[in-house]
Amino acid sequence: MSNEEFRGALARLAAGVVLITAQEPPLDEDGRGEDVGMTATAFMSVSLDPPLVMVSLRNDSRMDDLLAEQPLWAVSVLAESQRHVAGRFAMKGRISDRLLFEDIPYARGEITGAPLVGGALATLECRTEQRVPAGDHTLVIGRVLGARVPSGESGPLTYFRGRYRQLG
Repeated sequence: MSNEEFRGALARLAAGVVLITAQEPPLDEDGRGEDVGMTATAFMSVSLDPPLVMVSLRNDSRMDDLLAEQPLWAVSVLAESQRHVAGRFAMKGRISDRLLFEDIPYARGEITGAPLVGGALATLECRTEQRVPAGDHTLVIGRVLGARVPSGESGPLTYFRGRYRQLG
């Protein structure tokens, strides 16, 4: 089986779209670390008791490197109107993360300090419990420390056949 055949088959699996965020530790005691974000579709619930979620990160990606040293991170479940946010944080060869967050409304998580995107369907604050090597990715399992479901009836942003989609 070729990589293209494998990728083509899995492109038929619709997935929800989330933004994973974390804050780099500051370089000195007076500073604040840079916010980092990454679009993900390989995200899922793992357990209710304890509350665990999992995200799959490409080995040696910026987020993989950061979460290897920073155990606190957050998830924003993106709404169908947030396609631009997903696309911005999924770009290859992108600009600095600081500029990516510049005009996106967000609040800082009370537990993690990570950005939580305004208008998201739900937000989760997590602490890494386990990292599992899996081929060219690392599965990061996080304990959910806090969850919020803002009011609103927007639909989810999904990814299917290589494109962002809306349900319905």
